[in-house]
Amino acid sequence: MREVVSTKDAPQAIGPYSQAIKANGFVFTSGQIAIDPTTQQVVAGDVGAQTDRVLRNLSEILEAAGSGLGKVVRSTVFLKNMSDFAAMNQVYGQYFSSDPPARSTVEVARLPKDVLVEIDVIAIE
Repeated sequence: MREVVSTKDAPQAIGPYSQAIKANGFVFTSGQIAIDPTTQQVVAGDVGAQTDRVLRNLSEILEAAGSGLGKVVRSTVFLKNMSDFAAMNQVYGQYFSSDPPARSTVEVARLPKDVLVEIDVIAIE
């Protein structure tokens, strides 16, 4: 069984993808960037501010799916610059302070809307 997850409390999909898909007890989110769901604009600020917005967006999507950040089992962090790792990691750690999920972090050449960070997650329902 496959179910599309959508919430107005996170940025709306701007292409042929869903905010998340529920399947076989898991929630698979699309990569989220630092877009304010109210304005649909990228938030101003450094990688810390952007990471905070991304994780709040992911939290809203997971909540809409009947899950939450505490049920994340895997995440992938895409950074525009690996030099931003420590600043991203500090904010990330505030959201995953105990029993954090497995994670990969990679530097990429470019991200949508030239943001500094993008994160996707897999969670259990």
